[in-house]
Amino acid sequence: MNPEIYAALDQLEKERGIPKDYMLEKISDALKNAYSKNKVGYTENVTVELNDGVLRMYAQKEVVEDVMLPATEINIEAARKIDKHVQLGDLINVDVDTKNFGRIAAQTAKQVIIQGIREAERGKVFDNFSSKEHEILTGTVLRIDPNTRDMIVRIGSNAVSTGALGNSERTDALLSGSEQVKSEVYTEGNLIRVYVVEVRRSNRGPQVIVSRTHPGLVKRLFELEVPEIESGLVEVKSIAREAGSRTKIAVCATEENIDPVGACVGPRGGRVGAVVEELHGEKMDIVVWSEDLAQFVASALSPADVVSVTMIPGQKACRVIVPDDQLSLAIGKEGQNARLAARLTGCKIDIKPQSMEDQLEPIVAPAEQEEPAPVEEEAPEVSEETVTAEQEPAADAAEEASAEEQA
Repeated sequence: MNPEIYAALDQLEKERGIPKDYMLEKISDALKNAYSKNKVGYTENVTVELNDGVLRMYAQKEVVEDVMLPATEINIEAARKIDKHVQLGDLINVDVDTKNFGRIAAQTAKQVIIQGIREAERGKVFDNFSSKEHEILTGTVLRIDPNTRDMIVRIGSNAVSTGALGNSERTDALLSGSEQVKSEVYTEGNLIRVYVVEVRRSNRGPQVIVSRTHPGLVKRLFELEVPEIESGLVEVKSIAREAGSRTKIAVCATEENIDPVGACVGPRGGRVGAVVEELHGEKMDIVVWSEDLAQFVASALSPADVVSVTMIPGQKACRVIVPDDQLSLAIGKEGQNARLAARLTGCKIDIKPQSMEDQLEPIVAPAEQEEPAPVEEEAPEVSEETVTAEQEPAADAAEEASAEEQA
């Protein structure tokens, strides 16, 4: 093989990261493909070997008296010019001169090599960016569709530079209109930070899907700004977001004496302020997560004050009582605060004003879970102190016990 080809393969490996062995394999396939275009009856009897930088191509043929298939057979007289000891029926390796390939065959070989380079680059791009799923990357807006608002964003380590780095280190990602914040306006050439949602394989190469509305963007921004989250001292438990308007984020501390909310807010609000600035003024509510779902719901309705939270047995739902002057704050504009709190906690929330508390029906357990209050036959008396809040659904039984005591 021409030494210049080896030099070109070395340069290709250095600049684009495509292994030389991979390209040699593609060149071998291209040569076999070109040979098949020239020979009728080709049956994959061609071998390409590479030893000490020398490439040899030969076809294995059967020695016969009369040649019927030139692609797989050779006349005994011609065979003995290669090996004088050969006999009829033997297999002999016949060198193939690639210079004899026709124009169409050579063009086919060229296309196979070009396709091999493209496949290698696409595979490397997929490997590079699939490892960056659920991460934040900075890119440059290349094109914006005026009808759908879909953006093509060039992302990668050199997406905002003109350095001569490999193409596998950058690619064009799709930021669809549905994954954009309506209040954000970008023009071609603007820098933009995006969240990598998914990397897909396609016939045209890897397709990277990015977003500006995904809750994961908020989580990653807090990880960048809050060292306690990055180190694991503070954990983000759940996020509910209406992009461009408001986000609620629940956090908890993994060690004692750590204020998770304070850590996220930062000195003079600097940490949460940096996140809000990146999200172009999106409001941020940071609440403390709790294993006690009732307590978690009360925190999630912040900034509204909560009087009580009563869980509904057998359901992931609750009734929340708030002061009358806090009702509109608890519900929020167009129900946003209550809606985000429900998504944050995964609990259905029914908010009622305190003035209506006495008019509400008491929450009871489902019929199949109710059990009659235990009655001890030898109990001499039942005092009022034994009637707890949990026994209120069994008020009739308590009244009967009290009547017996008075008798």
